[in-house]
Amino acid sequence: MNRAVFLDRDGTLIVDAVYPKDPERVKLVPHVIEALLELQRRFLLVIVSNQSGIGRGLITPEEARAVHERVMQVFDREGVRFADAYYCPHAPGEGCACRKPAPGMLLDAAAALGVELARSVMIGDRASDVAAGRAAGVGCLIRFGPAAGGGDDDGDARCEDWPAVRRHVSLLIE
Repeated sequence: MNRAVFLDRDGTLIVDAVYPKDPERVKLVPHVIEALLELQRRFLLVIVSNQSGIGRGLITPEEARAVHERVMQVFDREGVRFADAYYCPHAPGEGCACRKPAPGMLLDAAAALGVELARSVMIGDRASDVAAGRAAGVGCLIRFGPAAGGGDDDGDARCEDWPAVRRHVSLLIE
C-alpha cells in the first residue's frame, strides 16, 4: 500500500485567487516546491480541490481546465510530480459526495492509487479540508496557513508555511 499527501490547491499550493480562471495568474505559495520535492520521495502527491466556481457559473469548465494545466506545468517544470488530481465542480448544496468536507475525492483517490489512508496526510487551508481528511480516515491532518481563529478545526497540527509542514511531516516519517 502507498502513502499519500492529499493537498488542497487554492490557498495551499497556489495563492488563492478566488475562483481562478486565468492561467497566467497562477502563483505558487512560497517554499511549496522545496517541500513537495522532499515529500514526493516518500509519498504520492494528490491534489483534492473544491472548484465550486464551475457549479456556481463563475468559471467555465474550460477555464478551470486551463488553470489546472498551468498548475501542472509549473510544478512539473520544477520536478514535482502529482500522482493524480481530483476536483469537485459542484456548488454548495448540490449534495455530492465529493465536495469537501465530504471524503469522496480522497476515497476515490485511495481506491485508484492503492493508498493506505491511515498512513497518509491531508494538508489544506480550510476546516473543510481537515474535515474531509478526518472523514476519510487520513492519519495526519494539517491545517495550512495563518491561524484563522474562531474555533475552526486545525486538525493534528497548524503549519503557517511550507517549511513548517516539512518539519512536521519529517517527524512523522522518522
